[in-house]
Amino acid sequence: MSTSDKMKNKFEDTIGKVKEKFGDATDNESMENEGRSDQAKASGKQAGEHVKDAAGDAKDAVKDAVRD
Repeated sequence: MSTSDKMKNKFEDTIGKVKEKFGDATDNESMENEGRSDQAKASGKQAGEHVKDAAGDAKDAVKDAVRD
C-alpha cells in the first residue's frame, strides 16, 4: 500500500470522526450518520489495501520459492 493511500484513508477516517462528533454535539443525526459512513468507507479501503499487500507478498514468496 502506498503511503499516499494510507494518508488518504486516515484523513477520510479522521474527517468521518469529526463529522460524527459534530453531528452528536449539534443533535444532527444526518451528520452523525455521514461521519460513520465516511469511517466505514475508509476502513473498507484500508482492508482492501491490506489484501492487496498480502497478495503481493504471497506472490513474491512463491517467486522466491520457485527460484530456490
